Amino acid sequence: MKIVSKRLLDEKKKFKKDFFYNLKEGIKILKSTTSAKFNETIEAHISLNIDPKYSDQQLRTTVILPHGTGKPLRIAALVSAEQIFEAKKAGADVYGSDDLIDNISKGIVDFDLLIAISDMMPKLAKLGRVLGPKGLMPSPKTGTVTTNLKMTIEEFKKGKLEYRADKNGIVHFILGKANFSEEQLIENLYAFFTSVERNKPSGVKGKFIKKLTLCSTMGPGIAIDFTTFA
Repeated sequence: MKIVSKRLLDEKKKFKKDFFYNLKEGIKILKSTTSAKFNETIEAHISLNIDPKYSDQQLRTTVILPHGTGKPLRIAALVSAEQIFEAKKAGADVYGSDDLIDNISKGIVDFDLLIAISDMMPKLAKLGRVLGPKGLMPSPKTGTVTTNLKMTIEEFKKGKLEYRADKNGIVHFILGKANFSEEQLIENLYAFFTSVERNKPSGVKGKFIKKLTLCSTMGPGIAIDFTTFA
């Protein structure tokens, strides 16, 4: 039997269960429930009316958050041997050519995001089994395959983030940290929500977004009435 802590029970008393709060009210309550002894991550979970097993109902793209996620992003750049200095100068934390491919094949994956120059993609094909399950395989859809290394690295360092719907049609997304202001969280959420709406898959019929829930790492889920965003 799952044991619910006294702290979590106290946090749940701060709002009504099964009630949908408007954006500002929901964010205010959310921040009040971040009582853990560390800087909790703020998450958004959007349930969509899609069936990802169909190619025209899949959602995978990127969005640039105005205030980032509050989490440092360790970026690796796969480039040609001639571009290694360029990758270092552009701000990549890990960079390399065939040597980086060798390290990845050995299971050395010490980065959060892999950006690849277009010409290097054929060499990555054999690493799909390593990178695929971790969600690290570069893709043109997410902007991680590029011909402009400097601009791409700068965008991701500033707050560009990839997201995708899981097999149940739910998008799990990091909005920021508990020490973000209400305004910062609202602006990040609005950018994310707008991006989801804009990237509605072509195969979706009828209502697209079913439910939006916000929570912190250790806090309860708070339902948000996304029709109040306008």
